[in-house]
Amino acid sequence: MKKFLKALGLLMVLVFLFGVGYYFLNNEKLPEGNKGKEADALAIKMFNALNHEAFENTEVIEWDFRGTNHYKWYKQQNKVEVILGEEKIILNLKNTSKSIASSPKLIQKAIDNFNNDSFWLVAPYKIFDTGTERAIVKYEGKDALLVTYTSGGSTPGDSYLWILNDKFFPVAYKMWTSIIPIGGVSATWSDWKTTEAGIKLPTKHKLSLFGLELDMGDVKAYNKEANKLADKILAAIKHEAYQKTKFIEWSFGGRRSFNWNKKENIVDVSWEDFRVNLYPQEIDKSTVYFEGEKQEDTDEKIVKRAWDIFNNDSFWLVAPHKLYDKGVIRNIVDVEGKDALKVTYTSGGTTPGDAYVWILDSTYVPKSYKMYLKNGRMNGTPATWEGWITTESGTLLPTNHSFSNGGQLSMGEVKAYN
Repeated sequence: MKKFLKALGLLMVLVFLFGVGYYFLNNEKLPEGNKGKEADALAIKMFNALNHEAFENTEVIEWDFRGTNHYKWYKQQNKVEVILGEEKIILNLKNTSKSIASSPKLIQKAIDNFNNDSFWLVAPYKIFDTGTERAIVKYEGKDALLVTYTSGGSTPGDSYLWILNDKFFPVAYKMWTSIIPIGGVSATWSDWKTTEAGIKLPTKHKLSLFGLELDMGDVKAYNKEANKLADKILAAIKHEAYQKTKFIEWSFGGRRSFNWNKKENIVDVSWEDFRVNLYPQEIDKSTVYFEGEKQEDTDEKIVKRAWDIFNNDSFWLVAPHKLYDKGVIRNIVDVEGKDALKVTYTSGGTTPGDAYVWILDSTYVPKSYKMYLKNGRMNGTPATWEGWITTESGTLLPTNHSFSNGGQLSMGEVKAYN
């Protein structure tokens, strides 16, 4: 027994010495940075890289934390479904006294877990929260963002040094927190997932502390109510018939004309003396005709011009049918007390980043939209969508648009058939 106790005592001493040695070798002092406008400017660049606006508008976020804690966060309602083991708790984040659980202690446990586990999911979006301070710190020769939480959450006083890439996107942070006694422990923020709601969220983290990993599970973020509104629009304009439509013909302001084999995705684009047989997805297969004669050496600039024209002019005809295109974010916004649908195109087309707010009539057919272009040339500029017709193929398409300056844009004789 004495030998066992002696061995146990020696083991404890060795563990203690290892811990002390590890602490002194790895502990880092909290760096000092420069606060003020420059720090806030760096934080704004980080916000823009993250697409923070999409996060603010996100309706539902789901994730797990290390496979044990499960969350469904109804963000706009300030409510969270929390499952801890066998227990289910409904948290009311705005008024915790209205939370539902089998005991008050369980509510507090759920709050503490949510504060911690959600931070590992959405911390980059919280750098301007109430009670935060920001400072610029030089880290490995580059600007890094030090964020200190002076209030709020479960552990006020914690600090995080965000390491950013050349596009100001967060790739890691170093931590100075009350629950980790060693300062400067780092964690990766590199395994990002682009969600349906348009926001990027991490799926796991790797810590420098003993190589620990934190798994965030099957991360999801979506806008359920916005999707319901989008579905009503598509039903109103007979989108199912549009999907089955094989051919569409129209013109654009009397200047350009189109004959689109939609099934094969080949389109004849005509303007002035040019006609391009355009393959939008296989542009190298396109051919150019000038004054009716086929060019032997295809002019790539003319093909690119046809591609740009088609992207722009077809949008004015079929944009309401593109609400679920890849790279589209859908949000509900209030316009004069009524729900409108905001769609933001994050990829594809000629000008990714543009956004449009669809204003609907009583049957959910779009009657106008407001344009918000990424280049800043339009910021809420309105245009009507009018003269809707039911085509031969059964889908609805507009024939005319009007602008606030009195201008008109005719789509000509619109046809859609099979």
